[in-house]
Amino acid sequence: MTHDTAFPFLTVLVLLPAGAALAAALVPASVGERAQRAAVYGIGMAGSLATLALAVTIALRYRAGNGGYRLVSQHVWASSLGISWHLGVDGISVFLILMAAILFPLAIVAGKVPTHPRSFVAWMLLLEAGCLGSFVSLDLILFFLFFELTLVPVYFIIAGWGFSRRAYAAIKFFVYTFLGSAFLLVGIVAVAFIHQRQTGHLTFDLVALGSTHLGLATQVLLFLAFTAAFAVKAPIFPFHTWSPDAYAESPTGGAVILAAVMAKMGTYGIIRFDLNLFPRAVVDLAPLLLTLGVVGILYGAVVACVTRDMKRLVAYSSLSHLGFVVLGTFALTTQGVTGGVLQMVNHGLIIAVLFIVIGWIYERRKTWQVNELRGLQRVAPVMAAVFTVAMMAAIGLPGLNGFVGEFLVLAGTFLSHRWWAAVATGGVVLAALYLLWAYQQAFHHEPDEDTAKVRDLSWREMAVVAPLVALIVVLGVYPKPVLDRITPSVTRLVQHVETSTGTHQPAVANAGPVRDAPVSAAGDAGVGRRR
Repeated sequence: MTHDTAFPFLTVLVLLPAGAALAAALVPASVGERAQRAAVYGIGMAGSLATLALAVTIALRYRAGNGGYRLVSQHVWASSLGISWHLGVDGISVFLILMAAILFPLAIVAGKVPTHPRSFVAWMLLLEAGCLGSFVSLDLILFFLFFELTLVPVYFIIAGWGFSRRAYAAIKFFVYTFLGSAFLLVGIVAVAFIHQRQTGHLTFDLVALGSTHLGLATQVLLFLAFTAAFAVKAPIFPFHTWSPDAYAESPTGGAVILAAVMAKMGTYGIIRFDLNLFPRAVVDLAPLLLTLGVVGILYGAVVACVTRDMKRLVAYSSLSHLGFVVLGTFALTTQGVTGGVLQMVNHGLIIAVLFIVIGWIYERRKTWQVNELRGLQRVAPVMAAVFTVAMMAAIGLPGLNGFVGEFLVLAGTFLSHRWWAAVATGGVVLAALYLLWAYQQAFHHEPDEDTAKVRDLSWREMAVVAPLVALIVVLGVYPKPVLDRITPSVTRLVQHVETSTGTHQPAVANAGPVRDAPVSAAGDAGVGRRR
């Protein structure tokens, strides 16, 4: 057994929301509907806020150092099968954990459902456990279990509390993601068996599997198997077709978590596993993935331009913005990958605000059609202001968080693949077009009779979005503390790819010397230990 600290922070982080989910599910119906609702939401908020407090503690305790894994907890789970309970965080995962922990309590309180609150809160908390487990798992089978665990809560959240086409959207989501995950499982088992044949030791540990020798053809096949699951989950064009239906038909809380948190599990999987295990395939197939990323940026933006349904418009906007994450990742430069990681966090905060506000608009007007929402700014100025901040951040306005991530992605991509970067800038222009148009249609003009009755945000609703708006501004004005922790882990990863493939990222003009020590292809022998 290996522990980085006396207290198993990451184990508790995963088990805490799972335990709260069990407690919420066991609240008896005999206590009465009002008492049950109060008890269930009390348990939900207590569990998710306790998880948030632990996530903040983890983020404060995290020290970047050489970019290796920290707060490691490892012990054998099934020795005969080579499976271990191996958890750890680095600069790539620590802020995704923090983002998820922030969004879940807000999604629970902002997306309260009218019926069966006990089941809804229990599924949301179980979903939180699955998402957090995916971000901290360093054993491939353990990651797969958490990765798959998320399917069940999301299916029931969409099917149970979604809108008119919820059954279709839930089944489509489940089938697409389950099929993609089948390829992932085959790839995981194949990597472990190849490693066993070479070393005589069966293991699914990511650090150990990083030393496995794989031929180029084998790497390409395994890369495609892994990326099939990650591309569906993200989603990445053209594996995205389930997402507009799922986002549009989900209740507000479900849409927030689907777009802001679960989508990042796909892009995180690419960075964590593909770049570590299959660096040669990543380098060879980078042009293909860069092309898919750029096509996703432009396709999502173009479809959003012609969409009149505000919720679907934001869904396609999400597809476009995730294209920037793909672009930065496969640029394979420190700036690009760092921008991709930061953009995952920034996009999660932005898209959460947009879906929350759209959910409140629907509660008031019972429609998402932008041409039926004229004049909202006149009757709900605070709501309009919140939407404006998130919209401008999504466009990439300097001073807000969306600008920093997109700038690093485009700058890093321009170093190695300038034509892809040049074409991708069209997505920034189109984002301004469709978001400003949607705002003009929904919030400007004179309100009609129905819109004139719309109330502005209450103090409770303002309290829900205020932390997200504050983070959008703070990360836009002063992202340095976040970048200081992300960059060493990204540098370590990019150096691993370079060492494994013999490639080198283009130098930045006037760049100082790289202070991080080179990392071997097998990874640092001291991973998981403090230095």
